[in-house]
Amino acid sequence: MKVVATLGPALALDVADAESTAELRQQAEGCTRCDLYRNATQIVFGEGAENAGIVLVGEQPGDREDLTGRPFVGPAGHLLDHCLEEAGLDRERCYVTNAVKHFKFTPRGKRRLHAKPNAGEIRRCAWWLGAEVNILEPKLVVALGASALYALLGPKVKLTPERGHILQPANHPPVLVTIHPSFLLRIRDEAERERQRRAFVSDLHKAAEFQPR
Repeated sequence: MKVVATLGPALALDVADAESTAELRQQAEGCTRCDLYRNATQIVFGEGAENAGIVLVGEQPGDREDLTGRPFVGPAGHLLDHCLEEAGLDRERCYVTNAVKHFKFTPRGKRRLHAKPNAGEIRRCAWWLGAEVNILEPKLVVALGASALYALLGPKVKLTPERGHILQPANHPPVLVTIHPSFLLRIRDEAERERQRRAFVSDLHKAAEFQPR
């Protein structure tokens, strides 16, 4: 495990105060901390057991998540479920959430195309993510993609060199770095997609086998 000195906004800034994720979710209803609420259907909060040992953090809700109000229920979520199962990690053992809780998109006709949240939006929403981590006190947090990694460990920790590594920030749960499953959906070459999928499952297997020191 590699010790890192930097903290991202979710671990470094002031966060919401609540006794449970249910109370926190109630606080978050009607959140206007950034402008993303203006166009989103609803806030999409994290879900999972209060005693979940592993927290999976993605980037933001997608179109399907925005409509249903639940995280990771679209194509990337279904792929994540399959990869978790292959890695021997039951999603029921995890709490799944996102760095940003509202869907950011660009309209294209009748479609809504994903738009990457910026650093300011991630910092604003860290108020909720940091509180989720504080309440759950997981043994491990999994950063799924660059936005989640930024929210947890800041801009100096980069995904590509740290992928597959477990990093230990001071006074906070360790963080496993890996890709977001949506990355796999964008790979057109079948052989490369399968290679990256196997690597992703290998990363998730490290989470399944992780034992805190």
